[in-house]
Amino acid sequence: MVLDQRFLARNVLPIATLLLGALLNAGVISAQSQPIPIRIAIGAVAIGLVFATVFAVLHHAEAIAHRIGEPYGTLVLTLAVTTIEVSVIVAMMLHGENNPTLARESVFATCMIVCGGVIGVCLMLGGMRHGHQELKRQGTSAYLAMLAALAVLALVLPNFTLSGGDAAYSGIQLGFVSVLAVLLYISFVLAQTGRHKEDFVKELIEARERPHLAEMPGISGNVIFLLAGLVGVVLLAEDIAAGIEGALVTLQVRQADAIVGAFIATLVLLPESVAAIKASLKNELQRSLNIALGSACATIGLTIPAVATASLITGKDLVLGLSSGDTVLLLLVLAVSMLSFGTGRTTSLTGLVHLVVFAAYCFLIFFP
Repeated sequence: MVLDQRFLARNVLPIATLLLGALLNAGVISAQSQPIPIRIAIGAVAIGLVFATVFAVLHHAEAIAHRIGEPYGTLVLTLAVTTIEVSVIVAMMLHGENNPTLARESVFATCMIVCGGVIGVCLMLGGMRHGHQELKRQGTSAYLAMLAALAVLALVLPNFTLSGGDAAYSGIQLGFVSVLAVLLYISFVLAQTGRHKEDFVKELIEARERPHLAEMPGISGNVIFLLAGLVGVVLLAEDIAAGIEGALVTLQVRQADAIVGAFIATLVLLPESVAAIKASLKNELQRSLNIALGSACATIGLTIPAVATASLITGKDLVLGLSSGDTVLLLLVLAVSMLSFGTGRTTSLTGLVHLVVFAAYCFLIFFP
């Protein structure tokens, strides 16, 4: 009975989210015209539905990954959640008032959440359970090198160029950096799935039989529900993020963009974070890092070009350069990550260092 309920929820939630998101965006259901209590209730339902659907999407992505194997399975998870983030940011850019720093805050939040929070929890819990854990230095170093290059090009260098405005690239610079980001990410994916595949797989882990797989639809069904869930989450998340941003601005909350960016990043990273933590607890640290660092690399490698394209086409302003304090935090978390994985072995103490940096990021969002 429990299995049937889970099976039903995983297939019904994506469709329900898609329908509600379509009705809200089409104006059939209008929360703005309702009294405040009803608007709050609709918002609460939408938030709960979005988070539940994200896990349903994760389940279908994992089912596809289970059938196609590693490292392709990790790429499915990464591309699924990155699609959500890119779509939400671009949708908010194209609708309503111009918000030039939303993409910057969302990408920065992703880097801090992944390299500080998710990796910190993975290393701490994995170290507490297994004492220490081993990883493939070649693959992890490649992840960190790519992440550092993309992060500095996208979030730090705009502060030091001369052609653009303050903390912004000029049009030609933005296009050039976007092309570099896409080419670098494509090259990385080809290396990860091709001749250097062994650098990213610690060991060939036999596929574990899951009792509910036999009752699930075929891979075509997983793809359909995955796509329906992704579109539904994007439609609802856009309304939710816009509502949160509007409320923060009305309340004159400082760092409203940072809070909204952190919300978007948390939403899209939640399923991957859970998957990474589970892998670490099973002493599959390399797979855990593949999931976590892969999501960060994909976020910068795909989100920045997507929002840059939208900015160039629509003429919307796009500010990418971080403030001095955020730049220090970004460089710190990248440096800590490189030092943590340099020996090929991690402990719970390593995870604690990452969590301390993440705690500083969270504190400074609300007390800049």
